[in-house]
Amino acid sequence: MTLAEQIYQHSRSLPEQAAREALDFIEHLERRYSAKAAASSRLGFMAGEFTVPDDFDQMGCTEIESMFTGSKC
Repeated sequence: MTLAEQIYQHSRSLPEQAAREALDFIEHLERRYSAKAAASSRLGFMAGEFTVPDDFDQMGCTEIESMFTGSKC
């Protein structure tokens, strides 16, 4: 018996209200996992499309720091 068949068999023994709650929960899980799948499919979608300079974390450092402290990097 498949997992889906097992779920179906268990749901048949539930009172109507409990079966509706189970269905609501299953629909909630469908939305939750389909949203995660969609989000994870976007990770790395720009891989190889551009390069980040080695000094990226220091770009504009002098100007930004001087705006706040008047000193240099």
